[in-house]
Amino acid sequence: MALEITDATFEEVVLKSDKPVLVDFWAAWCGPCRMVAPIIDELTEEYEGKAVIGKVDVDANQEFAAKYGVRNIPTVLVFKGGEVVDKQVGVAPKATYAGKIDAAI
Repeated sequence: MALEITDATFEEVVLKSDKPVLVDFWAAWCGPCRMVAPIIDELTEEYEGKAVIGKVDVDANQEFAAKYGVRNIPTVLVFKGGEVVDKQVGVAPKATYAGKIDAAI
């Protein structure tokens, strides 16, 4: 399972991480988000120790979704060194997300 990231933990988990971080901005009512969820969970296992994979529920945690201009979900942002280095809006194949993580490692 991907790490649950909240507004309270975002800075520590994402911005201060020494590893690349993939963050899935999602909501429980979002159909496409439910399509992406199993892919994100698979990536969590495959990149354990190499990257941090997490999810932000935008209904409960709006601060960082707003800060990074997340207007459509699912939106996946890849962070490295506290900066956004890649972005994917909408559903994409697993290889797309894996490629973005690989590029940041």
